Amino acid sequence: MTPTLVAQNALLVWALMTVLWVISLVRRDVSLVDPWWSVAFLLVTVRTAAATGLTPAKTLVLGMVAVWAIRLWLHLLLRSRGKPEDPRYAAFRQRFGAARYWWVSYFQVFLLQGSLVVLISAPLQLAAAASAPDPIGYTQLAGALVFAVGFALEVAADAQLQAFRTDPARRGRVLDTGLWRYSRHPNYFGEALLWWGFWLSAVRYPYGAATILAPVLMTYLLLKVSGVAMLDAHLAATKPQYRDYIRRTSAFFPRPPRP
Repeated sequence: MTPTLVAQNALLVWALMTVLWVISLVRRDVSLVDPWWSVAFLLVTVRTAAATGLTPAKTLVLGMVAVWAIRLWLHLLLRSRGKPEDPRYAAFRQRFGAARYWWVSYFQVFLLQGSLVVLISAPLQLAAAASAPDPIGYTQLAGALVFAVGFALEVAADAQLQAFRTDPARRGRVLDTGLWRYSRHPNYFGEALLWWGFWLSAVRYPYGAATILAPVLMTYLLLKVSGVAMLDAHLAATKPQYRDYIRRTSAFFPRPPRP
């Protein structure tokens, strides 16, 4: 992994985020960036592998990233189709004022998310830049196993949530069955877990252990910034019964509910 390759990857992400920003100005919808978050990681990983050549371990990592990125992209794209701008971004638009949010959003949303992609993709870039022969080792197998568990949890949780949202008989209620009985955010837990799998896939390379910042930061963002904390506050304010759900259900790590 070289500084030149990192800089080229950063330029690629910047170009993607700039294009998305321009489209958001036309559509007046900043939330269109969300589905493309995972695609940015895939682009960085693919470009790194293309520049350095494929190896067995690299192919495994590429497959993991592609499965996760494409599934999440399609899920978020279909979920947002025909809907107005996400309330989080709409609130920012109102706070800053429409007259200046068009340029504020470039720095607050698009460049910020692009910078996070470059930083959090460190284990992916490192694994995708490995030199041949690079066989699949124990840490790659362990990483693939952790990834598979996290990915399965995320997919199952998203499917249960989608079924709940489309059931008219359950409108206005709180989802507390299936995986959601054991965690208020099992999809976020699965997302964090698969990122620890990505890190394990890179840990054997020089400086691989140091990229632990990536899963730590991703877990922190899911818990304290754009995930658990923000969504819990919103749901507790709009659904009174959600407060009892908070009392008896783990926020993140799955465990049996309290009585």
